Amino acid sequence: MSDEAQSRFYIPGATTIGLVYSDGVILASEKRVTYGSMIMSKTGKKVFRIADQVGAACAGLVGDMQILAREVEAQAKLFSFDSRRSMTVRAAAKVMSNVLFSRRMIPLITQTIVGGMENESPAIYVLDVIGSVLPDTYAAVGTGAQMATGVLEEGYKDGMSQKDAKALVLRAIKSAISRDSMSGDGVDLLIVSKEGIKEETINF
Repeated sequence: MSDEAQSRFYIPGATTIGLVYSDGVILASEKRVTYGSMIMSKTGKKVFRIADQVGAACAGLVGDMQILAREVEAQAKLFSFDSRRSMTVRAAAKVMSNVLFSRRMIPLITQTIVGGMENESPAIYVLDVIGSVLPDTYAAVGTGAQMATGVLEEGYKDGMSQKDAKALVLRAIKSAISRDSMSGDGVDLLIVSKEGIKEETINF
């Protein structure tokens, strides 16, 4: 097998979305875990709580996602102990960027969307494998990102309600699942607002 064929075979799949609505952020990812053409699990968790009002959703190698999420969660806890306040989403994104950049020679294979509250306002940041940080209002990463982004671009509006935002996210993920064989088996949602974080799982 050629190097090019091997690289295609081991690319992990996912469809992961982050979206800002009027009062918060929705982070979502489908649950399928693949290794090449094989489905390893139908119950993979790719969304993570980082701090009281910060979460992350990832696409990539599940082990690398877990390492990254645990490291940033630990840093957020240390920050809250020292400063007696919760880490903001921007600070969490910067910490995650530093962790990814420090591992750039042997990178953590994950694309990440960090979302939460920033001075009472919702925000998301998109990170690549070496820690580049890009702010946005909605984003999709993973193998199903092209299909999902088309749906998000068509349906997204500033100041959306949580109900409309959730419906759009689910429609985008369903669209990606219908065309991307590496995505599927339901979706995990992380809804971050001033009240905190709410987790939800929906089976398709």
